[in-house]
Order: sequence, then C-alpha cells, then structure tokens
Amino acid sequence: MSRIHSTAIIEDGAVIGNDVEVGPYAVIGKDAIIGNGCKIFAHAMVSGNTTLGEECEVHPFAHIGGKTQDLKYKGGDTFVEVGSRTVMREYVTINCGTSDGEITKVGADCLLMAYCHVAHGCVLEERVIVSNSTSFAGDVHVGRYATVSGLNGVHQFCRIGAYSMVGPILAVLQDVPPFMLVAGNPVGVKGTNNVGLTRRGFSDETRNLLRSAYRILCRSGLNVTDAISKIQEDLPEIPEILELIEFYKSSKRGVIR
Repeated sequence: MSRIHSTAIIEDGAVIGNDVEVGPYAVIGKDAIIGNGCKIFAHAMVSGNTTLGEECEVHPFAHIGGKTQDLKYKGGDTFVEVGSRTVMREYVTINCGTSDGEITKVGADCLLMAYCHVAHGCVLEERVIVSNSTSFAGDVHVGRYATVSGLNGVHQFCRIGAYSMVGPILAVLQDVPPFMLVAGNPVGVKGTNNVGLTRRGFSDETRNLLRSAYRILCRSGLNVTDAISKIQEDLPEIPEILELIEFYKSSKRGVIR
C-alpha cells in the first residue's frame, strides 16, 4: 500500500506503483511513472515523461524530468528513464532530452550525491557513483561501475569509461579511458583504478595486464596508433584489453593520456 502525504501533489495521469512513499509537498507530474517501492521525499519533484524503476529514492528538492536547458529544444516528446534502486540525493537535477524522442538515461543501482546535474541525452550505465556538485553537460556517456568525484564539470559528448575513477575538481574535456584513474592539474591518467578493480573482483592477472597497457599508452612516448599496435602485439586479447583498445579507437574527442 502506498503512503502519500496529504500535502503532496500528484497530477491526474501519473502512474504510482505499489508501496510508494511520497513525502510532504512533493510534486509528481501527470506523465510520470513511479515504480514499486520508490520513495519521493519532501519537496522533491518528478515531472515530464519520467519513468523511475523500482525502489528508487528522490531526496528533498531534487527535480527529475525537468525540461532540457538546451536552447536547441523546439518542442516534442522527450524523456527520462531511471533504473531500479538508484538514489538521487538532495538538489539533484536530471533533464529530459532535447530532440523529439531523446531519452536521458540513468541505470540501475546508481548513486547521485547532492547537487549533481545530468543534462539532456546523457547516459549513465549501471552502478555509477557521482559525488557532490558534479555536472554532466549534454550527451555525456558514463560507463558501468565508473566513479566520478565531486566538483567536476564534464564537457558535452565526453565519455567516461567503465570501471574508471575520476578525481575531484576537474574540467573533463576529453574521454576518460576505462579501468583508469584520472586526476591532477593538468588532467592526466595517473595509473589504473587498482583499488576499484580490486573491489570489483578483477584478478591479479587482469589488473597486471591493464597496468602494462597503461604504461604503453601513457608512459612509452608512443602515439596512440603505435601504442595500440604494441598492445595488440605484446598483450593477450582478454576482454578488458579489447575494451580499452576499442575505446581509444572509437573516441571522437580524444582520450586523456
């Protein structure tokens, strides 16, 4: 049975699942779909064509599904989709897409800490953690299990690779390679994300191979093309090495080295 506070506003047309909690003065728009077991805290707002998976949390003063801030928006149906068990803390904003039919997606089991912003067309895959006051500009893609520290600004169209770690207070202007630790001023790859990889159960052998790939890519003095060729010659084709190579090959903005 859902528990909805008497001061909450739920517009006609909203779909509310089972066992949903809606706190005082929360607002749920007419096109929102709230999954089973969600918690919408006091003063939070879910608007637009927004779908929340099961057991999500929307904390006070967060706004999920607001209109895009992109000046190119000319109308049309745009969307937000949030996966199950994702937590959106205080003052988080997730905007709908810009072009008709565009979806802003946040995967399951993510944590967006206070004051984070996810702009139009972004995709955050599952189990992404984003610390306080980090903002993603439009069409940013964040891979699974990535961790992004606080007070960062990520340029539009950048990609943050899977299992990477991004340090704090950075302007991220190029792609962040998967499995790597990026930090410093100027921004650079400081090594593999060894702590994160260990916590996620990667074997010693895999972590050592990724460390070898890092040295070839970022410390050998070779250009990207030659570094990739050397990796292909010297290292076995395990899935993680193949993913790292493909990430570099498919980059459109260039990859931080």
